Amino acid sequence: MMIGDIGLGGVALLLILLAAASIRILREYERGVIFLLGRFWKVKGPGIFIVVPGIQQMVRVDLRLVVMDVPSQDVISRDNVSVKVNAVVYFRVVDPQKAIIQVENFLDATSQLAQTTLRSVLGKHELDDMLAERERLNVDIQQILDAQTDAWGIKVANVEIKHVDIDESMVRAIARQAEAERERRAKVIHAEGEMQASEKLLQAALVLAQSPQAMQLRYLQTLSNIAGDKTNTIIFPMPLDIIEMLAKPRA
Repeated sequence: MMIGDIGLGGVALLLILLAAASIRILREYERGVIFLLGRFWKVKGPGIFIVVPGIQQMVRVDLRLVVMDVPSQDVISRDNVSVKVNAVVYFRVVDPQKAIIQVENFLDATSQLAQTTLRSVLGKHELDDMLAERERLNVDIQQILDAQTDAWGIKVANVEIKHVDIDESMVRAIARQAEAERERRAKVIHAEGEMQASEKLLQAALVLAQSPQAMQLRYLQTLSNIAGDKTNTIIFPMPLDIIEMLAKPRA
């Protein structure tokens, strides 16, 4: 009887251990890809369910957003400037079946694809575009990555270029270029101001030429303005019409 009891107890213990090994619990953000005798069967979760040991196997997949740093990449821009660029990629698994079956390791695959895409896209642009148009470049990289990872069941939500590191000599060259550009703009603005001033002076001269009385008033106003300065002797020419008017004998 004791041997029989031990046998029954062993079987019961074995069944309990087997049942415990068969129970799987997945959280809300997890899914289980189930294989039956090596072939894909279904995706389960979240919650509790049974996986038959030896017959079924489960691969756990996390559906949360993954934040992946893209290591610094050496990029040669279209204008032959060498820079180091790194970025961050935000993505998540939307199809657990594809993420497990279509690619060996979707995390490594996405990382490698992000690195090559970053070099490829930025290499088609000049340095000024990398510095001034990051938003557009982010969108371009995100769209390319999203299209290529769709077959892996992955959705790339966003890509952000973090740093564009430039050689020190190139930084000095850019500073000189910016200074030259500021000087050019200052000269253009000054020339435009001179042009506008000359146009106004020409209009004023035409108006005064049509009215001799206005010319004389302007002449007298100028004399009044310089009369206050007593430190210098000023020789001011007098128009002939005023001299003739003063020289006429009074009746």
